[in-house]
Amino acid sequence: MHFSLSSILLISLSCFVNRSFSDHADTSLACSKKTVLDPSERQGFMTSYLLAMVSLTESVSMQSYGAAENGTVFAFADCRRDLSKNDCILCVEHCKVKLHSCLFFQSVFLGGRVYNNFDGCFLRYDGYRFFGEISDDEVFCAGNEFAGNKSLLRESVGELVRNLGVKGAKNEGFSVGNYNKGDFQVYGLVQCWRFLNKTDCEKCLEGLVAKVGSCLPKTEGSVLNSGCYVRYSTHKFYHNSRTTAASIQTKGNKHLTLVLAGISAGIASLMLASTTYFFLKKHMEKQRREKEQYDYLASVTDSKLIFSYEMLEKATKYFHDSNKLGEGGSGHIYKGRLPDGRTVAIKRILFDTKQWAEHLFNEVNLISGINHKNHVKLLGYSVTGPESLLVYEYMPNQSLHDYFFGKKNVEALKWDVRYNILLGTAEGLMYLHEDSNLRIIHRDIKLSNILLDKEFTPKIADFGLARLFPHDKTHLSSAIAGTLGYMAPEYVFSGRLTEKADVYSFGVVVIEVVCGRQNYAFSESTIPLLEMVWNSYQKGKLCEEIDPVVKASFQEDAERVLKIGLLCAQASAELRPSMSKVVKMLMNNQQLPQPTQPPFISSRYVEKIPLKI
Repeated sequence: MHFSLSSILLISLSCFVNRSFSDHADTSLACSKKTVLDPSERQGFMTSYLLAMVSLTESVSMQSYGAAENGTVFAFADCRRDLSKNDCILCVEHCKVKLHSCLFFQSVFLGGRVYNNFDGCFLRYDGYRFFGEISDDEVFCAGNEFAGNKSLLRESVGELVRNLGVKGAKNEGFSVGNYNKGDFQVYGLVQCWRFLNKTDCEKCLEGLVAKVGSCLPKTEGSVLNSGCYVRYSTHKFYHNSRTTAASIQTKGNKHLTLVLAGISAGIASLMLASTTYFFLKKHMEKQRREKEQYDYLASVTDSKLIFSYEMLEKATKYFHDSNKLGEGGSGHIYKGRLPDGRTVAIKRILFDTKQWAEHLFNEVNLISGINHKNHVKLLGYSVTGPESLLVYEYMPNQSLHDYFFGKKNVEALKWDVRYNILLGTAEGLMYLHEDSNLRIIHRDIKLSNILLDKEFTPKIADFGLARLFPHDKTHLSSAIAGTLGYMAPEYVFSGRLTEKADVYSFGVVVIEVVCGRQNYAFSESTIPLLEMVWNSYQKGKLCEEIDPVVKASFQEDAERVLKIGLLCAQASAELRPSMSKVVKMLMNNQQLPQPTQPPFISSRYVEKIPLKI
């Protein structure tokens, strides 16, 4: 599994709530009694903590456990060995969210630990090398009181966990099994966290086996500490298949020995040289990443941007439906009033997509660096509560989509308002592509992502899918993401991404605004708007597609803008104008080139192209 730097860092500063684990969400957090008191030392400690978490994430993604140290911070994570690698990663990330509470509130604690006892993982950091330590037993009881023979249940659980404890200590610190004595079965699991030696593992399990019975006659119980874990249940909760890290390593070493024994000394030398180059390159890449991490840390810990979760929760009246403004691709938006009287828009980040962390990173890292009249301003964020929140300036007239297809009984927009909205949006995109320090592709330009302030000034919003576009690149290869009907054909069918993908989307927006109709048709019997406009253009009857509200008085102007929309939406990316040229076309009465045919993406592709990825 691959983690980009942005995903890893935002995983470390946000939360994961939509998990595919057990319904039990019992997670225990304990922060050290000692704190970092010296303000001058706090920044360095938090930096070491975040870098240790990044290193730990990489280890967990490779082998489902890991230890890391950076400066004065030591960290360790381990998962139940029956978990899949993906579930282990998600469980650890969920623990990270809880663990951040030990650093990102008023105090910076020198250590902390999290047990996700039912999902099966453990995470700890501290200011000393604690690996292999055993301490602080915690008991978790769940389920209902057993309805059958309670004495028989007690006898069954006792015998099962004792046997598993003995077996687990001899079996690399892990064992699962079940016990059947009567008309029910009891399932159990024992595990020592890795880096605990065999003697300490046996001692640790003996202690926990003696305590887990305190949950009886509950149907679920577990007890754990910083060294090991024991659990029983009347329902099967573990997975049968497992491959321990030790067995993987053993197989790998045997295979490597056979390979090296069978190759010539010359090839072996070549392999050695290649390996040396690989690790040297990896070391240089690590140094580069660490510098980026320090730079990022400075931005995410900017106190001017951080809001408390409790404040934002109250500002929205606890996210009451009456304050809900709408739903975006990566979150729900609520109206809120801050204690200082400001009205804001607050987005609750959704976690039902694989790219949720990247969405959050983009919003914070990209939009916070943008200062342009045609972009929604990010006022701050919260990453320390049970979910991540983003705070934006409030747009009283909501989105452009609302004035065409959302709101009912609203006055149709006049031509001058529509024109100014399109011009402002074009200027906002030109800034992203050409004028800002960062070269950014938005990837999701559409009516609902163009917000309107009280003067109907357009503001581009929702940077969850945005991509940084290096100046030395001609294009990016990217997984397809966006909204059906607005995605450029070369991007849909090959993943080739350039600024011209945004130009295409803008062209569709132009056509929808001028015509007052949506482009995409979800029925084979309905012709998409883009195709209808092209057919009318070829017949010399472009005026027939213009919204009747503006056609009577502004037909000539509307036809010209509609033609600009066709130029932007041409099938060939090379023929589409840049956004700076589009702005000039809109502002000046210059002669326009003749557009070529746009692509016609039929509704039969609906199942092949997700609306949001």
